[in-house]
Amino acid sequence: MTFLRIFFILFCMSTLQSCVTAAVSAVATTGVLLAQERSVGTAVDDTGIWASVKEKYLRQNAQDLLAGVNVEVVEARVLLTGVVDTSETRIDAVRLAWQVEGVKEVINEIKIEPRSQKKLKHIAKDNWIATQLKTKMLFARNIRTLNYSIDVIRNTVYLMGIARDQQELDELTHMASTIKGVDKVVSHVRLKDNPERG
Repeated sequence: MTFLRIFFILFCMSTLQSCVTAAVSAVATTGVLLAQERSVGTAVDDTGIWASVKEKYLRQNAQDLLAGVNVEVVEARVLLTGVVDTSETRIDAVRLAWQVEGVKEVINEIKIEPRSQKKLKHIAKDNWIATQLKTKMLFARNIRTLNYSIDVIRNTVYLMGIARDQQELDELTHMASTIKGVDKVVSHVRLKDNPERG
């Protein structure tokens, strides 16, 4: 067998594997999107808004925006959480998010904390709380985990997403509030039948 023939066979096998991987990934992503309360089109639009906000932060060339601000988007509602050094950075984060086409609401939950006070122990504790909550959600029969995003900043849990009903939202809020170390739960969750969803 010639070198060219071997190369061609290896190339075809590699390409086939990439195509199969891409197809499986696309099917899995579509399955996740279909299981959510928002439509596939809305989820795709939200992803576009998220990417545009992040791109604006990158173009601003402010490390504090990229590293300090978390962005969640559900039905064109943008939730900003995190910790930044100055009030100017906090204002920039909101201003830039509003510049993205399609944004209907910007919810500003960004905290200001001088760089000298930022400590790794806060990050570790917040991550631990988030992990505990996400794990509990996975085993809760009445909570559809895919409908929610969770951010934890300085012991405060921020909930964003779409609840199927008030009972589900109450259960999730209670679950978050009972995790050790949580000081406060802030919900920006909308109910599935909320007329404001359009």
